[in-house]
Amino acid sequence: MSADAKRIAALIATEISARPEQAEAAIGLLDEGATVPFIARYRKEVTGGLDDTQLRTLSERLSYLRELDQRRDTILGSIREQGKLTPELETKIATAATKAELEDIYLPYKPKRRTKAQIARERGLGPLAEAILADRSKVPADLAKDYLGDEVPDEKAALEGARDILAEQFAENADLVGKLRNHMKERAVLRARVVEGKEEAGAKFSDYFDHSERWAGVPSHRALAMLRGRNEDVLALDLEVDTDDTSPLKPAVRMIAAAYEIGGTLPGDQWLMEVAGWTWRVKLFLHLTLDLMRDLRERAEEEAINVFARNLKDLLLAAPAGTRATMGLDPGIRTGVKVAVVDATGKLLDTETVYPFPPRNDLRGGQAALSALIRKHGVELIAIGNGTASRETEKMVADMLSDMPAPKPLKVVVSEAGASVYSASPTAAAEFPDLDVSLRGAVSIARRLQDPLAELVKIEPKSIGVGQYQHDVDQYRLAKALDAVVEDAVNAVGVDLNTASKSLLARVSGLGESIAEAIVAHRDANGAFSSRRELLEVARLGQRTFEQCAGFLRIQNGTEPLDASSVHPEAYGVARKIVASCGRDVRALMGDAGALKALDPRVFVDDRFGLPTVRDIISELEKPGRDPRPAFRTATFAEGIDDIKDLKPGMSLEGTVTNVAAFGAFVDIGVHQDGLVHVSQLADRFVKDAHEVVKAGDVVKVRVLEVDIKRKRISLSMRKDGGSAAGAGAGAGTGAGRPRDQGKPARAAMPRNGGGKPGGRGSEPQGALAAALAQAMKKK
Repeated sequence: MSADAKRIAALIATEISARPEQAEAAIGLLDEGATVPFIARYRKEVTGGLDDTQLRTLSERLSYLRELDQRRDTILGSIREQGKLTPELETKIATAATKAELEDIYLPYKPKRRTKAQIARERGLGPLAEAILADRSKVPADLAKDYLGDEVPDEKAALEGARDILAEQFAENADLVGKLRNHMKERAVLRARVVEGKEEAGAKFSDYFDHSERWAGVPSHRALAMLRGRNEDVLALDLEVDTDDTSPLKPAVRMIAAAYEIGGTLPGDQWLMEVAGWTWRVKLFLHLTLDLMRDLRERAEEEAINVFARNLKDLLLAAPAGTRATMGLDPGIRTGVKVAVVDATGKLLDTETVYPFPPRNDLRGGQAALSALIRKHGVELIAIGNGTASRETEKMVADMLSDMPAPKPLKVVVSEAGASVYSASPTAAAEFPDLDVSLRGAVSIARRLQDPLAELVKIEPKSIGVGQYQHDVDQYRLAKALDAVVEDAVNAVGVDLNTASKSLLARVSGLGESIAEAIVAHRDANGAFSSRRELLEVARLGQRTFEQCAGFLRIQNGTEPLDASSVHPEAYGVARKIVASCGRDVRALMGDAGALKALDPRVFVDDRFGLPTVRDIISELEKPGRDPRPAFRTATFAEGIDDIKDLKPGMSLEGTVTNVAAFGAFVDIGVHQDGLVHVSQLADRFVKDAHEVVKAGDVVKVRVLEVDIKRKRISLSMRKDGGSAAGAGAGAGTGAGRPRDQGKPARAAMPRNGGGKPGGRGSEPQGALAAALAQAMKKK
């Protein structure tokens, strides 16, 4: 490994709390094409046990630092070509730790358009600027007389040229700019004001019409709200610094003066002090304001992306209802309720459309049709989409079930977020080429109850919609982060090789869309795989790919029992030694925790497989193919509480957490709008971040604090000490002015809104979320 590579590894190691050799090993594996899930699960000995979180951070920082080094080399080459590279400058460039610091150093040498300073130099005013800086005792206007000519008609023009030269010099002083940037980061205040005449049109941003707070402390949701307000020409944003300082010279100007030892009462000092003030006002303040606003956006976007990623992970790893025949209902009024029945494996069995609501009002006919399908296919679960007419459809189903003999199917209302995106996608068209688009949505609703992960991987993560201001953040960074979450979730759970869709297989470590397609084609042509080794017969799937993917693929009832576990084929020898030591058949031993716990893992360690791998194998044999997801559970909504008008303060209800932000959690309690549990109302203790207490999909008990019917806001509490609305962000709920089919509240263990295309399923709760954020802000 080169010296630069070792330097990068050592730096990253300190950031992820690891040893340099651990980082070096992980970097080597990543460079060889290994994926993060593979390294985290099957190369613990090599990396010293780095987990997937550490490895993700390592991978991101590795990309950044390599980009930084590439930029460093480009800058060195540019300055070297100019003949201006000195040993001191080269050292300074080599030790720059960030891209911003590197660009500050490069600024004086960066090729640029002709500036006023360059023009002044061309007119021979460079020596004048140097003379004023060198001898403060002389009057600058007197010195300027020696530089007059055709292009410099008088002393004023000469001094302006000298000012431009010195201002550029001050503004390109990397050390000075760095100090001023840090000063602004500590002292700057972000101020938002309403643009005149936009008060009514921008009412949703009213909390920011006259708002100010320290730049360093602006949380992500407020920053993105204000930036959106500016983009919509409703708000004007400015940075102010040292407005409370009443001294004649602002601290920033004093810092510039100190850097060039400007001070005293000499004529040159007085003139140079004016230049310092002019440089700050005209050049540096604007430049640094743009830098800080860019930093603010990046900081806010990073937090928003992290929130989305956490919520998406919780959603993907939500409890599956399991392999049971399921009926999916996609509610609709005029267009009818679309019905699809799938078997335990998700295979489509039957479809129907019923019209229980106006204008047809065929309630009895619809119930009869559903009842017949339930009996015909032995339906055990009914998944009801949470779109338009969701509660009406739920009531229709409940009335129908009340008249059916036991055992009755379990009805669950689930999120439709992204369902319409899937229905019209090439993936859905390939699965159901002859099925109407609307009925495809019903199939998706049924399947996502059976197994959220297997179905949701077919939808672009951004369209699932569990973020905040997701349309305002860098879409490339968002997609990259969410793709990593999907990859980690899929590989944490594992995939059934013989039933998985192409979309699910494509997310397995080492595979991609083309190889996933080849696996499905091979499966269709040759029947089910009987062993993992048969994967090597798939076109374009070589030994290297097999190594990456095999451990995450499962085969039930195959020729090799270990293929049903997460034990990697490369470690089957160790597994067999463990089995042999117990004197049992592998099938008989798998699941016998008592016998396996009695073993000493150290006995089975060899030159290739260390203690971490042996422990993993024993643990997997104890619970082969274990699913890390929780047991399935649904919220039970209170009877008769179907609308926000039915809510009263003090009511205790059960609901499902649909979305989590730093300031609180949105909870579906079955009334068309989610309520907000402000972070101060999540527990009987101080909570800094809502994610500490709840995650998307959790079933929770809440108490109604306040209901604002006009603005469709609901304040909830999870505290047991009688928390009041005053500490809850009273009135901060979601749903304001939003149709029921845009960003629908979810039920069961599935979050909802925030993503997709505006105005469609899973649409971002624009006005509602903005209002909730604003209310939450007041309680900060």
